[in-house]
Amino acid sequence: MNASEQSTLSINSNSTETQHNEHPLHYTWVFWFMHRLPKAKIKDYEGSMKRIASFSSIEEFWAVYSHLRRPSDLPNISDYHLFKMGVRPVWEDEANIHGGKWIVRLKKGLASRYWEQLVLAIIGEQFDVQGEICGAVLSIRSSEDIISVWNRTASNGRINLKIRDTIKKVLSLPQDTTMEYKTHNDSLKDNSSFCNTDVFR
Repeated sequence: MNASEQSTLSINSNSTETQHNEHPLHYTWVFWFMHRLPKAKIKDYEGSMKRIASFSSIEEFWAVYSHLRRPSDLPNISDYHLFKMGVRPVWEDEANIHGGKWIVRLKKGLASRYWEQLVLAIIGEQFDVQGEICGAVLSIRSSEDIISVWNRTASNGRINLKIRDTIKKVLSLPQDTTMEYKTHNDSLKDNSSFCNTDVFR
């Protein structure tokens, strides 16, 4: 583990039980982190991810989140994952395999603000889609940063459009913002997260 990973993962990964005076969340959530060097090939994607911490209350969330490095301070080719407890942040997980993800590409310098807004909306159940949200990923890259929201059911057009519209709302994006969607089955076929997406305006 390199120095950047050590500083990112300086949190006790054992979440305590929610105390009586805390405000419980509807689900328990887990933060994950991954970093790779440019041009490095990852043979075991899931094994390369480091679990940071889990949390199940608002107070536990802030205790974890306040110790995480801001996205703007992360090295290139780094990813934060936020997923429900029990859902592995990979395409093949049974909760993800029939779903897909909405993708928002960001100019450099905007990731920290948008990621925080998105995380708060997800754990605060602002999407209101009956458990459809599996998690979210922030991908820090050299020329852009990418936020993606993963959902269970790619074939449910009504729910998918509601998720898209909620992302625009919670991030205060212009209504004509270009967004992309890609099913996890398509990602498995071309072994790519962000290529060959369906574009929506």
